Amino acid sequence: MQHIASLKSTFLNLLHEPTSISTKSFNQIHALLLTSAIAIDFSLSLKLTQHLAASFPPSFAYQTVKHLRHHLAPFLFNTLISSYARTKSPRSAFLVYGFMARDGFRPDKYTFPVVLKSCMSFYGIGEARQVHGTIIKTGFAWHLHALNALVHVYGLCGEYDSAGNLFDEMPLRDVVSWTALISVYVKAGFFQEALDLFGLMDVEPNAATLVSVLVACGRLGELKLGKRIHGLILKRETGISVVEGNALMDMYVKCKHLDEAKQVFEELPQRDIVSWTSIISGLAQCKRPKDALEVFHAMQGAGLEPDKVTLSSVLSACASLGALDTGNWVHEYIERKGIEWDVHIGTSMLDMYAKCGSLEMALHTFHKMPHKNVSSWNALIGGLALHGHGSDALYYFDLMAKSGIKPNEVTFVAVLSACSHSGFVEEGRRYFNSMSKFYHLAPKIEHYGCMVDLLGRAGLITEAYELIKAMPLRADVRIWGAMLSACKAHGNVELSQQILGQLLELESCDSGVYVLLSNIFANSDRWGDVTRMRKLMRDMGIKKEPGSSVIEVDGKTHEFLVGEIDHPEKEGILLLLCILAKQVQLDV
Repeated sequence: MQHIASLKSTFLNLLHEPTSISTKSFNQIHALLLTSAIAIDFSLSLKLTQHLAASFPPSFAYQTVKHLRHHLAPFLFNTLISSYARTKSPRSAFLVYGFMARDGFRPDKYTFPVVLKSCMSFYGIGEARQVHGTIIKTGFAWHLHALNALVHVYGLCGEYDSAGNLFDEMPLRDVVSWTALISVYVKAGFFQEALDLFGLMDVEPNAATLVSVLVACGRLGELKLGKRIHGLILKRETGISVVEGNALMDMYVKCKHLDEAKQVFEELPQRDIVSWTSIISGLAQCKRPKDALEVFHAMQGAGLEPDKVTLSSVLSACASLGALDTGNWVHEYIERKGIEWDVHIGTSMLDMYAKCGSLEMALHTFHKMPHKNVSSWNALIGGLALHGHGSDALYYFDLMAKSGIKPNEVTFVAVLSACSHSGFVEEGRRYFNSMSKFYHLAPKIEHYGCMVDLLGRAGLITEAYELIKAMPLRADVRIWGAMLSACKAHGNVELSQQILGQLLELESCDSGVYVLLSNIFANSDRWGDVTRMRKLMRDMGIKKEPGSSVIEVDGKTHEFLVGEIDHPEKEGILLLLCILAKQVQLDV
């Protein structure tokens, strides 16, 4: 017995490192195993089978396991298939299954799920159909594990009708069956179908079910159902898991309910990188960049290292706030950690520099990017347009077209804005017409707004007004706001009066256009009309939004509102202003 134990220990040590044994040496070990009593040892046979999948081709591995003639041979074959399914060549798992079928080995109820798992890994829909046929022929069509795996593989391979039909034909279904098809629909983007199926469930959903349904709720804006699922999760004794919490945050973010998302985040007993990234990206996307950066700083304080998705969201928040110092820190962090520059993080970096006015760094980033997509070009063209570099913006647009990247609607908003800010009327007309003529893009309200702004700035108010009347879309408050700006610049009070009627039809609550109209009347000494405008704003409950500015100090952003008297740094600000005022007096 001691000799056998020693042999077993020796073999296990030899098998510990997959690359430590040559084929010749392995054959010698195998021969010794077959002639010794330890060949039937379960733990050694299991380790041997796993080593075979890690180190040898499937034909050799199969023959080796076959010759062991172990009383647990079906289990070892399943282990071999499962081990190959987890390697970089999962198709080998199906080859082992084929060898079994050829030699007459009968699969058991565990064989089909592991074979189908390998089919999922290499999207083997043809192989999966073969397995499906064998399942029916061998009498396993009643077995839930096999059928559930089939639903998964059909869905993963894009055979949604087959997955649905199989589900409908199943004699029995458990929670895994329902969850399999719901997750298939969600991954395919069939969100309403997923929710409809969830409504038909006749078994208790599990965590995986609820996570998939929450994803569908977020994409469809189904806040009411999402809240119901939130309630179901809270009622369970197990509490809320990190995965469920992340799904809830994503749902609330997609439904534009940031306060609920933050509450879920704060109540999570544990948080992972996905938790932090979800809330940061949600705040950035929902125009709360200051809050996004505050959460990011808290994440750093918690000792977590951000990933690419987190950093892209932080850069987006920096772009919205003009927080160049934090953006520079992110750039330095990426370089220091050796993080790969993919197209997403490169575009976010470019956009941040462009919107913060650091155009030299924006151009440097753009040319450094190994890969660029249409969003990358849009960020650069839009940044150049924003800062009045119209000629450069149009140069890069032409370069983009020559590179083979097809412009989209966002590209033309940037191009037309560049024309507007630089007074390129002829170029603007040409690019606007080329949208539908050459690129088959129907102009949207944003493009008409750019053209109205372009023509209005150039004093072509009549042409701008005619363009509005010819639009296939109803003009919104931004269009009329652009017209009012042109009227104010060129003193056209009569047209301003006509625009007032259009605004009243829209029932717009945008204070800016009413204030602009009031100023036009004031510039023409029409004080009665000014009083009437102010009264109209009061009657409609419209209040002028206070102006604001944001500055960044030591990586922290501070927002100041016009008329604000309760800023937390009020005393220090007033003291510094007093010092500056005295310094000015001394200089004079």
